Amino acid sequence: MEKVVIIRYAEIHLKGKNRGYFEHIFAVNMEKSLKGIRHEIHRQSGRYLVEGFKENDADLIVSKIKKVFGVHTVSVAYKVNSTLDDIFEAAKLVSEDYGTFKVETHRADKKFLLNSPQISAEIGGRLLESNPNLKVNVHEPDFIINIDVRENGTSLVFNKFESGADGMPVGTAGKGLLLISGGIDSPVAGHMIAKRGMKIEGLHFHSYPYTNMQARQKVNDLSAVLSEYNCGFTLNVVSVKKIQEEIHKNCNGAYMVTLLRRFMMRIAEIIAERNGDQCIITGESLGQVASQTVEGMTSSNAVIKNLPVLRPLCGFDKNEIIDRSRKIGTYEISIQPYEDCCTVFLPDYPIIKPKISDVLQEEAKLDVEGLINDALATLETVEM
Repeated sequence: MEKVVIIRYAEIHLKGKNRGYFEHIFAVNMEKSLKGIRHEIHRQSGRYLVEGFKENDADLIVSKIKKVFGVHTVSVAYKVNSTLDDIFEAAKLVSEDYGTFKVETHRADKKFLLNSPQISAEIGGRLLESNPNLKVNVHEPDFIINIDVRENGTSLVFNKFESGADGMPVGTAGKGLLLISGGIDSPVAGHMIAKRGMKIEGLHFHSYPYTNMQARQKVNDLSAVLSEYNCGFTLNVVSVKKIQEEIHKNCNGAYMVTLLRRFMMRIAEIIAERNGDQCIITGESLGQVASQTVEGMTSSNAVIKNLPVLRPLCGFDKNEIIDRSRKIGTYEISIQPYEDCCTVFLPDYPIIKPKISDVLQEEAKLDVEGLINDALATLETVEM
């Protein structure tokens, strides 16, 4: 008897003749997630088995596999020889001590002596005999014992389906650059795009020493969480301190955020094109703050020349975003009280509906190209 982990995938089964490509990347991503843990992964009839690990590593393996996009459900199971005695011994191990239950059997091996209902009845009867605290309830059981009789002479016995991350394997839908702050929104936006199969890397803008190094560490911690879902994460870090100082010194203060966002988008596109990224991703939500109006987004988009800008949270309200951040494990990091660069020189009354003509008039007071080059010279890259 061996403890194994069963992995079932999500949308990949819909990919028809291209399914092999998606399965290959899916398998590679699972291997990356389990790096450093002794194991073997084998494909078996539309699912995967993780085998050959230390038994006390089962929970760790499940926790890592559940974050791999493409995984629909995961089960810890016992793999036994396909005999009624061995199946029963495994069923006892996955059974609860008391309550109501039912046995569900899938028999892929049509040569097995009994059919699926007969196997369920036999194992269920033995469980009742061995434990008087159990009762059968086929309609609303407290728990279900699942038996999967395979064609290779082995059977899998388990009692739980744990939900995975779903989505598509990271790396099957291109590569994008996420503008990641230390806030709640941008990590959620990155997670949502990665879930659709896009490999993401990050770009963080800082204003040290106006902001402290704890704010920078917060972004590192958020990136580390995203790395678990993204099979690794590259974080690019750029200082916009000089840009903010020049805007503050030369321009109408109400346009600080609007002008800064335009610089950020220009820098993002340059870095994205250098790195082979095919789009820019932001955590903007329509109307959430002054810079996230239609007019503000139009102003930011106007400086982008070649790449699309994806805003997956555009129609979400704050509570929806918070719920997602809790689920993916970034919320407690995001709410740490360390402010990002957008809080530096923040005006009391930022412009809400900037007109492009007015924005250009303010921007003309700056050496745009020189400031961009100065910012790019501060670029640092960290691998997570």
